[in-house]
Amino acid sequence: MELFKDKILLITGGTGSFGNAVLKRFLDSGLKEIRIFSRDEKKQDDMRHALQNPKVKFYIGNVRDKRSVDNAMRNVDFIFHAAALKQVPSCEFFPIEAVNTNILGTQNVLDSAVEHGVKRVVVLSTDKAAYPINAMGMSKALMEKVAVAKARSLGEDAQTTICCTRYGNVMASRGSVIPLFVDQMKAGKDLTVTDPSMTRFMMTLDDAVDLVLFAFEHGNNGDLFVQKAPAATIETLAESLIKLYASKSRLLTIGTRHGEKLYETLVTREEMAKARDLGEYYQIPSDNRDLNYDKYFVEGEAEISSIDDYHSHNTTRLDIAGMTELLLKLDFIKEDLK
Repeated sequence: MELFKDKILLITGGTGSFGNAVLKRFLDSGLKEIRIFSRDEKKQDDMRHALQNPKVKFYIGNVRDKRSVDNAMRNVDFIFHAAALKQVPSCEFFPIEAVNTNILGTQNVLDSAVEHGVKRVVVLSTDKAAYPINAMGMSKALMEKVAVAKARSLGEDAQTTICCTRYGNVMASRGSVIPLFVDQMKAGKDLTVTDPSMTRFMMTLDDAVDLVLFAFEHGNNGDLFVQKAPAATIETLAESLIKLYASKSRLLTIGTRHGEKLYETLVTREEMAKARDLGEYYQIPSDNRDLNYDKYFVEGEAEISSIDDYHSHNTTRLDIAGMTELLLKLDFIKEDLK
């Protein structure tokens, strides 16, 4: 992409699944430098040895520490902000840690980006931020609010543009259920299913990168972008994997974990009322109303009551054949089945 030619890209949380997917896509691009910022020195060392690429630079640091963020921010043109605590159960037990990383850490990244004249920042969020019921989702929802508020304060013509992406379950990402199910099958164990009827959006890592790039190219300050995606029940996902691996494992229902939802919402009905349908994506402009509340008590938005959310129970539903076809697109599955 010509837009990236001779530019410097910073990826916070860059040693995670998303960071690795971005590197795979951009190593041969015109980018002058890709900076990986994370707190995990072991993952950075593994990545450095695997890549052996002088274009990729590594920065040890934590988004909670603005000084370490500032150190990695010098001369940066673009940022993909992926650093976050993402595990629902651990965030339930240690919610202040989610606050420190997902909310305050994001504020540090955005403040530093503006101070250093970064041109574009894309902040990565999750479907759990829509109608959140768990600490992880609540912290991500506030992360979105922090990003939108910062963008609103900068204005449309600012040097720095900040927008958000929100996506659902990324298949085979680190700590997700697909690698768990594969490990259980290989060990001859039953697959532990929380609730067979629970639905989740199904996106590949390539889809996640495509969404971020779409937001990067088309985003205005404060925009939120969502990619339309199919969904499947956890039962369908598990049975598809059993079929692919010709496994004798069965499903063992263990009950819903801390903070889990029956289905995930990607766009709330309040957001759907103002969303722009761009075909494969929804673009949700920021709420630019001011603090004069009187104007909004007099006239509301009646149409919101008649609009549905966009969630994993009412999107396109995958059957076993469709789920299997999608699974076979994953590098993790293709390499494992060899």
